[in-house]
Amino acid sequence: MDRLTPQSPELLRRLLRARDRMDAASHEAWPVARLASVGGLSEAHFAREFKRAFGLPPHRYLLTRRIERAMRLLRETALPITEIAAQTGWTSLGTFGRVFRDITGERPGDLRERERIAALANDFAAMPACLLAAAQRPDLSIAVSEKRRRDGLETMDPIDQPHQEK
Repeated sequence: MDRLTPQSPELLRRLLRARDRMDAASHEAWPVARLASVGGLSEAHFAREFKRAFGLPPHRYLLTRRIERAMRLLRETALPITEIAAQTGWTSLGTFGRVFRDITGERPGDLRERERIAALANDFAAMPACLLAAAQRPDLSIAVSEKRRRDGLETMDPIDQPHQEK
């Protein structure tokens, strides 16, 4: 069977059944033998046809799903990165971090920080400008010279002292 020959509906149903199982439990181990048994196919035939149908080998598809879920947890929860790694099926934090960085281009902690900053920026963008300006206004409830006197900073050079009217 070449790449241009369409796959039979029955074969596609078998592949989808295996893919759906993998999606539902992406945190579990899914060796090709287990996936092939879900689809009722031989390992080699399953791996070849899975890649042909979905564009990725089964293992790479599973890694993609795990990383997608980890990204969602990093954005939406405050769970520790080690807990996120465990919940998404990784037994080694180092492997999780390396694969995450290889796929996304950044470390898990960096993604979380970037997303947190972006969320804050969105919160500020939705805030009316007058409230944002008021929140960022410096606190000058007392005169600067009074504040300096109170803080013991009255030892400035006469040139640096502001002109005071009498």
